[in-house]
Amino acid sequence: MVHRDIKPANIQISSTGHVTVTDFGIARVVDLSGTQVGTIVGTPNYMSPEQVNGETTDGRTDLFSLGVVLYELLTGVKPFQGEVLTVVMNNIVKNAPIPVLERNPSLPAELAAVVGKAMSKKREERYQSGREMAGSLEAFMNS
Repeated sequence: MVHRDIKPANIQISSTGHVTVTDFGIARVVDLSGTQVGTIVGTPNYMSPEQVNGETTDGRTDLFSLGVVLYELLTGVKPFQGEVLTVVMNNIVKNAPIPVLERNPSLPAELAAVVGKAMSKKREERYQSGREMAGSLEAFMNS
């Protein structure tokens, strides 16, 4: 399943630390075709480049969005900003955000690397699965 709208408002953490993703209103069950090409869905600041371009989405789309959420959590700002929607979307597709470590130099480089990989513009350079990203986060937490 591809959620296609991972953002802070759709992530809940219980008092026991259990994380739940909510609002599956625009989610799609993954099939060979993914999301129909030309369809743009999601919350702009958290969209992946392929969402902005109306291209096929897959699980790596959600991992990009999760990287954006982590970036915002660790720095206090959204990585892709602009006065108008078209500027935000152009920044997502064409411009690299200010590096996490520049925004928050106190972060461990290993954690910044996880965020950077998750937010790669090219899907092939991102984590290929949630399990892979979770493994990197676990390795960081255990180091």
